[in-house]
Amino acid sequence: MFLYINLEKSKMVSITLSVPEEIHKLMKKFPEVNWSGLVRACITEKAKRLALKEEFLNQLESEKGFIDWSVELGKRAKKGRAEKLN
Repeated sequence: MFLYINLEKSKMVSITLSVPEEIHKLMKKFPEVNWSGLVRACITEKAKRLALKEEFLNQLESEKGFIDWSVELGKRAKKGRAEKLN
């Protein structure tokens, strides 16, 4: 069973979705499914995941300077140890 509750009380907009006729016939076999609610939940979940991914990528990009600096520091440390061993 699927239940969608809009806790945000935000205004909803309508979209039109096209599916192949064979899928539409298959959907009609299951009238107990709230197809609109299911699609709404899927879109919401995907949009939230994409927003989170974008946030992580932005954070990673903002830390790029620090990451580059730490990699360079590690390379210098390795080079210094190698020179001492020779």
